[in-house]
Amino acid sequence: MSMTLEFLGATGTVTGSRYLLTHGNARVLFDCGLFQGYKQLRLRNWAPPPFDPRALDAVVLSHAHIDHSGYLPLLVKLGFRGRIHCTPATLDLCRIMLPDSAWLQEEEAERANRHGYSKHHPALPLYTRKDAENALRQFSTVPFEQDFEPAAGMRARFDPAGHILGAAITTFTLGGRTVVFSGDLGRPRDPLMNAPATVARADVLVLESTYGNRIHDTTDPTRELGRVINRTAARGGTVVIPSFAVGRAQSMLLHLDQLREGDAIPKALPIYLDSPMAIDVTGLFRDHIGEHRLDADQCRAIGRVARYVKKPEESRALDQSDWPAVIIAGSGMATGGRVLHHLKRFAPDPRSTILFTGFQAGGTRGAAMVAGAPEVKIHGAYVPVRAEVRNLDGFSAHADRDELVQWLRAFGEPPGRIFLTHGEPAAADALRMRIAEQLGWNAEVPEYRDCIDLAKPPLDPDQRANSVRP
Repeated sequence: MSMTLEFLGATGTVTGSRYLLTHGNARVLFDCGLFQGYKQLRLRNWAPPPFDPRALDAVVLSHAHIDHSGYLPLLVKLGFRGRIHCTPATLDLCRIMLPDSAWLQEEEAERANRHGYSKHHPALPLYTRKDAENALRQFSTVPFEQDFEPAAGMRARFDPAGHILGAAITTFTLGGRTVVFSGDLGRPRDPLMNAPATVARADVLVLESTYGNRIHDTTDPTRELGRVINRTAARGGTVVIPSFAVGRAQSMLLHLDQLREGDAIPKALPIYLDSPMAIDVTGLFRDHIGEHRLDADQCRAIGRVARYVKKPEESRALDQSDWPAVIIAGSGMATGGRVLHHLKRFAPDPRSTILFTGFQAGGTRGAAMVAGAPEVKIHGAYVPVRAEVRNLDGFSAHADRDELVQWLRAFGEPPGRIFLTHGEPAAADALRMRIAEQLGWNAEVPEYRDCIDLAKPPLDPDQRANSVRP
């Protein structure tokens, strides 16, 4: 009976996570994310998918971030009728994130039509809020550490990955083979999320490599955040923090609360959370005590350190103020959302700081600004960048190179095959070499649309240990 794994995203990039597992007539899509960043990647969102959505039995979702879940409304619109399996926290997040993703696309299309800066007439959203609501009806939740059957002849299991609420390491068993997807792995000593679970064995391991060529800065990120805020406030500027609404925003609130309570930043300095989605997500931490490191008191603390900005007119009013402040707004790579309006206002201001707090994918505004771009294009016009631009990757929720290798060491024996995905080319190849040098294991970096035959027997332990690529 045929068994294959096809790589349909997150190859050569950190976005568009999609993998197709087949076993005989069973077809399961693991992750269903949007491509982001470079235009040639984003165009894949609009192209017909390289599989028939109507022929899928199920989708299994690692976690809720849009680069892993954001294509689901379109998949359902194109005819997918199966179940979408995920953890309970992932469903709670998707109930917030998928409609928000649709709303942002509707808003961008409406703005493009109003101002005439789209090449398409009329500009249309990739999907609508109605499409997102339809997709949410097909979700089915499974707790961590419980087996389930997404399709005939396939078993699966979720284990905690850290990273964000609900994020899972996913193990599939099919035809006597064990296929493990790391998903996005969290950090072992993350201040917000628990450490990722370890895995004993895998015939095939698909491992993320976002930070495969880097080690996170060991400088205390809380202290460095305080320095940036105080320096900016002293010159009369505003700190704008483009932030992922899930995980990163809550981490920033935790650190800001610690700084304020320790008198490391002025208590009178206003802090704003300008993201309705991040506001809603912050409340979910109280509903999932045990999946993260915060107790009930700390959950309440991160909910009160910032002033919540919900209405669009309140968000616009922030840009009229000339007083120092801290504004946390989506999105983390400055690809959309309310942060774009704040960048238009504060990026040209040399007193202010644009503070990124994690990986910036190639082709995003965040990557351009961190690289020193003198201007960025927002809403069809170029905006000069005169503000200070910083990126503190110590806040990242992804394991770095050494933490990924440390996680691999917990395997009882080398995986039969290791595939490195969800990383840009330099990062994936650097991790491949690191695994060879540190562990003596072979790892491969697949290309888009590569398909491997899982029916071939895995290497035995002696072969695995001696399978280093020259």
